[in-house]
Amino acid sequence: MGHRILLVEDERRIADFLLRGLAEEGYVVEHAGDGPAGALALEQGGWDLVLLDWWLPGEDGIDLLKRFRGRDRVTPVLFLTARDAVAERVQGLDAGANDYLCKPFAFEELLARIRALLRRPEEKGGFILEQLGIRADLGTQRVVRAGVSVDLTAKEFTLLCLFLRNPGRVLSRTLIFDSVWGDQYDGLSNTIEVHVKELRRKLEVHGPRVIQTRRGRGYVLESEPCDGDDQ
Repeated sequence: MGHRILLVEDERRIADFLLRGLAEEGYVVEHAGDGPAGALALEQGGWDLVLLDWWLPGEDGIDLLKRFRGRDRVTPVLFLTARDAVAERVQGLDAGANDYLCKPFAFEELLARIRALLRRPEEKGGFILEQLGIRADLGTQRVVRAGVSVDLTAKEFTLLCLFLRNPGRVLSRTLIFDSVWGDQYDGLSNTIEVHVKELRRKLEVHGPRVIQTRRGRGYVLESEPCDGDDQ
């Protein structure tokens, strides 16, 4: 699907269940287990949806949300919490949450609410990513360059979307592996190199190279290569 979800949840059992279930549904999910980790992940940006627990070690969800809304008023946020009093629901929504789901909840209901939140900006064309003449539609998973469709696999599409969300930012192999494959990079696998090579090949049929290598650092979406970029 290409949608990236940030899960900020300190209860390991719940987090493991959601990580596994959402991955099976095709979402790319990153987990933060406390307030400071959640704040760092929110600052990095590039999320399509945030699932945010209220009670968190270090900094609670309400404070995280208020600070996040100070710089991002668009990304949908769904609160997951055991606090179900009306006043608390209102407090969460007033702080900037788009929706509210009380624990315990049915996974099917969570999926329905996620789909609803992801549809809202999509109806306004908000799920079109476009950089350097490359256009990716997250709804249809269609990629166009120079007016021509580019046929990508699911992993190639997710990898391209990661670059399109972070133009000009050098992405380390560790970050790429975690974001696209949902696993830790062992430093030995050539999976990333193989997928980048194939993605480049397909894109470069219709234009110059835009995914550049920064030797020893990772890859970056940029029109200009630099010394150390492999050709």
